[in-house]
Amino acid sequence: MKQDINKQADKKEFEDEITNETSENTQFVDEEAENVVEQTEERVENVQSEEREEDSKIKQLEAKLEEAENRYLRLYADFENSRRRARQELEASEKYKSQTLITELLPAIDNFERALAIEPENEQSKALLNGVEMVYRSIIDALKKAGAEQIDAVGKQFDPNYHQAVMQTSEEQFESNEIVEEFQKGYILKDRVIRPSMVKVNQ
Repeated sequence: MKQDINKQADKKEFEDEITNETSENTQFVDEEAENVVEQTEERVENVQSEEREEDSKIKQLEAKLEEAENRYLRLYADFENSRRRARQELEASEKYKSQTLITELLPAIDNFERALAIEPENEQSKALLNGVEMVYRSIIDALKKAGAEQIDAVGKQFDPNYHQAVMQTSEEQFESNEIVEEFQKGYILKDRVIRPSMVKVNQ
């Protein structure tokens, strides 16, 4: 009987030891698991923090890149505008290079036309006027070669872009706004008016 009691006591003691050891092992495992979880969370937080920093750096670089692209586009646009203006100025200079000379010749041409409007009184005057007309025609031909032409006026509709009305009349045989007389010829160089025609316009 006493022997059975001792066996039961030994068994109870062994079970208690097993229970204590199991409890200690479980506690150790729990502590290790907590440490692993904490370390994992810390690593995840570090990784997330690094990702946020990288995202911030990427955004900053993207902003700088966008700013640089915009600055480049502005500079390129300015360069293109400057080059286009320079080309246009060069083309205009070449296109209208004879304008100054033609403008200075107009008063002389006007005098030729006034002289040709005079009726010759004798053969000598007629011969003189023929010579004047030859010179006048030569000058007009030279102007045409340079791109300058006289503006049509009499019989045309008045156009303020090409004509300057200095007188008005009211005559039934003419249409309204029709040019009935020209006092001074106008000239155009290519597509630029050098001098408008001075005209009389029917109301």
